[in-house]
Amino acid sequence: MSEASERIDVRTSPAIKELIVRAASTAGVSVSTFLLAAAQESFTLPAAAWKVFGAALDSLEKPRPRLSAAMARHREWETAGS
Repeated sequence: MSEASERIDVRTSPAIKELIVRAASTAGVSVSTFLLAAAQESFTLPAAAWKVFGAALDSLEKPRPRLSAAMARHREWETAGS
């Protein structure tokens, strides 16, 4: 991996900053690490499709405790932000 030598400055609203800080904290990483990871990989679905996707994951025959825990954290995070 190459040494980080470039800097990016971003201006945003206080609400978006709070959302980013909360998301990074939930993920257990720094804001910089969170933003870099988010810029490299994104999984976006409309709300209705996300619910269908979540239901499909919840209905898997083989129990997947880590996946279920991740979905529960997502639901909690989504609820906390409303």
